Amino acid sequence: MPVAAQVLRHASADPGRIAVSGPRGDLGYAELAARAGRAARALADQGIGRGALVAVAQADPVALLVAVLAADLAGATPLLCDPAWSEERRAQVMAAVPVAARFDDPLPEADGPPAEHRPAPDDLTWACFSSGSTGRPRAVVRGRASWTASFAHLDALTGIGPDDVVLIPGPLVSSLYGFAAVHTLAAGATAVVPGRWSPGGLAEQVRRATAIHVVPHRLPAVLDALEAAGGPLRTAVVGGAALDVAARTRAAAAGVRVVSYYGATELSFVAVDADGAGLRPFPGVEIDVRVPPGQALGEVWVRSPWLCEGYLAGATGPLRSDDGGWMTVGDLAEPHRPGEVLRLRGRGDGAIQTGGATVVPEDVEEVLRKVPGVDDVVVVGTPHPYLGAVVTAVVEGAADVARDALEAAARAELDPAQRPRRWYAAASLPRTPAGKPARGLLATRLAAGDDPGLRRLT
Repeated sequence: MPVAAQVLRHASADPGRIAVSGPRGDLGYAELAARAGRAARALADQGIGRGALVAVAQADPVALLVAVLAADLAGATPLLCDPAWSEERRAQVMAAVPVAARFDDPLPEADGPPAEHRPAPDDLTWACFSSGSTGRPRAVVRGRASWTASFAHLDALTGIGPDDVVLIPGPLVSSLYGFAAVHTLAAGATAVVPGRWSPGGLAEQVRRATAIHVVPHRLPAVLDALEAAGGPLRTAVVGGAALDVAARTRAAAAGVRVVSYYGATELSFVAVDADGAGLRPFPGVEIDVRVPPGQALGEVWVRSPWLCEGYLAGATGPLRSDDGGWMTVGDLAEPHRPGEVLRLRGRGDGAIQTGGATVVPEDVEEVLRKVPGVDDVVVVGTPHPYLGAVVTAVVEGAADVARDALEAAARAELDPAQRPRRWYAAASLPRTPAGKPARGLLATRLAAGDDPGLRRLT
């Protein structure tokens, strides 16, 4: 983790302040720093130091934070792995990404002089996986400054500081939640890290939190808990997908300011909406939407100090770069000029080609989410012998959501090519560890036609 030095400073200045609150209790900054220091000594005693890649997969989020802090103190690069992976899956991933050591349990600790590593901006201090929802995961690695230098900008946008209690209700192996933990510790605040989304514990967590990092579809549940239990929540930092206008309005009515952003594991922050007026470049970010001749949409290319270093072990993925220092992951947007709002239209590799038309799934999903009873919806293309693919919607929500109501909404607001031709219902959508709908996995299941969790709407 690229904040060990900051944690040591907080431990010296305010040793009793709670640094992390996890499933097994609280840990003050002094105790967190001491545990990380002893674990770093143990790593150094094993010859693990600068540049070494260390795989960590502790199920306890506090133990995971200790491990990555220790790696930073030793000069190593922590590679965050999902503890939910099967042994077979983990072996497959480890074979593709050579590591110096792997720890699934809490790191061993050793007494002795502290590990000696002087932090540098170009240290490789964080690696995590970005796989979308199917296929072999790709490990994204980033340097220290690509995160830490952005902290001051996020401080200014969100107002998060040392007096805050920040709820991070998701797995830290996700870059969204991992960044949230890093930023909270750097700020000297308290990070509440349950390790996973827990509806049953949400009311108690919200009762103490002043800020939260969350994905869009979780925000309504957070507001429900706030309404039921009360609490000091004042800021919600929302990333990962488009945020519904109604959710932002409801949050404002509850006294919660929403700061939403667009980014990617590979790109970090790209654009931010701090007031509901639309996405504009995050500080330090240049945006270039490259629209091919004759096309309505273009790819979003980004140049900034916050970009990753690439994929480990020569893996390939959506990340591309050019000689000018620009990068893209293939996201689509309307034409954009400096000073304008960025209007995203989805990921290029998720666009549906149907009968010669290109359909952006997010455009369809935005309309269908307005139908009463729909909690969430995913739109994908499913194979068709003549059209190539047809637009297919999978709805998560109340059991009595009728196809008639969905089709009526589609007819009212969508062009004919955009309207789903196949409809399914699911009690719950498959999701990535970060809580985002697993679009690729759902498309695979639909193509296979053997998922008992999907019910065809007729």
